[in-house]
This record gives sequence, C-alpha cells and structure tokens, in this order.
Amino acid sequence: MELANTQWRKSSYSGTNGGECVEVADRTPHIAIRDSKNPGGAVVTISRRRFEDFINSLSM
Repeated sequence: MELANTQWRKSSYSGTNGGECVEVADRTPHIAIRDSKNPGGAVVTISRRRFEDFINSLSM
C-alpha cells in the first residue's frame, strides 16, 4: 500500500508531550494504523468495518 501522501491523524487528547499514541489514516477501503513514535515503522491496515467494530467496542 502506497503511503507517501497519507494524511495521518491522532487524538487531540494525545497533546504535544510526545506521549504514546497511535495515528490513523483513511486509505479507502482500509484504515491504516501506526505508532506515532515510530512513523517510519510498521503500518497495520484493517477494513473500515473492523475498525468501526473496534471503536464501538471501546465505548461499551
């Protein structure tokens, strides 16, 4: 998957103190996820549906 022009986002709660955060990007039809401390490292991709299921499970 080509990620050169990807716009990554992270939670506004993560602040600017270099905390441990994940970043996500919309790479339709997938969602890409990476560690903000290691932006050149591994990227995990999952389907949008599975990502939505994951997010919804956090609020239960």
